[in-house]
Amino acid sequence: MTRTITVGLDGSSESLAAAEWAAREAVLLGLPLKLVHVWEPVPAPMAQAPLLGTETQTHWTERIPREAAEGIRLRHPGLEVTTEQLSGHPGDVLADAAKDAELLVLGSRGMSGIGGFMVGSVGLSAVAHAERPVVLVRSGAQAADEHETDPAGIPSAATPFRPVVVGLDIGSPHENLIEFAFAAAARRETSLRVVHGWNPPPYYAYGLSVDLELHGALARRESVALAEFLRPWREKHPDVEVTEQSLYGTPGNHLVDASREASLVVVGRRIRRNPFGAHIGPVVHAVLHHSAAPVAVVPHD
Repeated sequence: MTRTITVGLDGSSESLAAAEWAAREAVLLGLPLKLVHVWEPVPAPMAQAPLLGTETQTHWTERIPREAAEGIRLRHPGLEVTTEQLSGHPGDVLADAAKDAELLVLGSRGMSGIGGFMVGSVGLSAVAHAERPVVLVRSGAQAADEHETDPAGIPSAATPFRPVVVGLDIGSPHENLIEFAFAAAARRETSLRVVHGWNPPPYYAYGLSVDLELHGALARRESVALAEFLRPWREKHPDVEVTEQSLYGTPGNHLVDASREASLVVVGRRIRRNPFGAHIGPVVHAVLHHSAAPVAVVPHD
């Protein structure tokens, strides 16, 4: 069965931005696009109220996905677009819908100022539970935002893509994450920027601020380890230009900084199957809330 690029659509500006991003990605991947609207049931007394009656439900579950699909087909001729209406808690339903998807794409409200997301409970739940990659797209995001400016300094979707950025922990790397990032860069015909943030072992911490020689030795060790880890991946993907950065400090902060010049930021999330729920981790949480570019969260064991 052909996987789809699946997007959660509720008619909000952020979900429409996500649908546009998903359409562009579907074209790059040569895959169909599926627009999924989840209707969350309400208690019977409320459902009978005038504003929440049958006509309102029909509007949200049929009209909005249909109109969104029509617009996408006009802007992306030849792209196969389907719609689906589902019922239940949106976070759980969307995470379940991602099982048969190549990607699940969701929208998040933009924060005030430059870049950043406001990731709601639905988005966080889907990211935490989905076992396929999930992409978060900020409200107001435009295709030109992912590209270099033209010679006059004007944003343009006709210029080359900005680099793809991936956050890498060389202490516990995973092939799914690295392969996803290289593939994303390759289909955009752009470079891959690998960001590795490191901190000294606890027993070094007290002397690090005054021992510059020790700091330099640790920095060189991390840089060499990163280069050695990436060597076979460079050989496997010779057409992708790779730049690497091994930076002292909190990885999430470095990835947020790199996102300002990126077309896509890729981070990994370890799948934790336990009765106490799933967690996304501090690095993913920081990047999701503060990235200036779309964020792809790739789950792995």
